[in-house]
Amino acid sequence: MSALVELAMFPTDSGESKSAFVARVIEVVRASGLPYQLTAMGTIIEGESVSEVFAVIEKAYKELQIDCSRIYSVVKIDYRKGPVGRLEKKVASVEAKLDLNFC
Repeated sequence: MSALVELAMFPTDSGESKSAFVARVIEVVRASGLPYQLTAMGTIIEGESVSEVFAVIEKAYKELQIDCSRIYSVVKIDYRKGPVGRLEKKVASVEAKLDLNFC
């Protein structure tokens, strides 16, 4: 089984810049040992089950709740039966179909 979960999480009560808070969330993700990819708009985490990734998300909430009174998050889930490793394979599949000489 494979669960790809895209997460964006940040406090809404902490000023304009959110990077310090996002870094704290990424530290939680990194500590989980699950594969992840940080993007400009969120972080994609891959686990063997949705519940495995949700456990990481819950820890991230607890981290931000230490000093944030309002936290916004968006979660997207792509679950599929089959092996993990889709984090890289999905991107590679699209890149293989691109005409790289087009640009």
